[in-house]
Amino acid sequence: MSIQRCIIVHGCFPDAEKVMDLEGGLYEKYWASWIKKELLARGIEAATPRMPKPDYPEYESFKAEFEKLRVDENTVLVGHSCGCGFLARWLGETKTKIAKLIFVAPWNVSKEEDEARRKFYDYSIDATIPERVGEIVMFTADNESRPGKKSLQILHDALGGEIIDLPGRCHYLIDDMGTAEFPELLEVISR
Repeated sequence: MSIQRCIIVHGCFPDAEKVMDLEGGLYEKYWASWIKKELLARGIEAATPRMPKPDYPEYESFKAEFEKLRVDENTVLVGHSCGCGFLARWLGETKTKIAKLIFVAPWNVSKEEDEARRKFYDYSIDATIPERVGEIVMFTADNESRPGKKSLQILHDALGGEIIDLPGRCHYLIDDMGTAEFPELLEVISR
């Protein structure tokens, strides 16, 4: 399988404007822009779609935006935070075959009072996803929050795959990482 494209689905942020470039959909304060630039330099198509209402996510809206892009067996899908839950739900629903599925700081839980996210995560993870994915990798950090660790456990229990636990990266935002560069992710996408 040759990797031809990579799609990075951002997370759901309470204050989306701090992370997102509202004009172009790129995330200058976030590693997705750096990854996209590096992949394009290597001749790999890269997309960082701006998902609608990341502060109040709705699965059908995310799905409509995401399905504007081509996804096939030569595609790497990368999800960050709630983007991971979205990708797991979408892959289970569509039964699409892909080259790699990579989760960064996976999130798949909500607070009871957060109705939007509760609905967003209201699905059963399809345990057959690994049969249609060449490789599954999940990035976490030693200082990730308890709900983040719980989300990782939920997704890993259902899907398996390699867990990469990097020190001090917390939820993999630029303030956590101290840089927009994420060479470990680039290596996993490219291998």
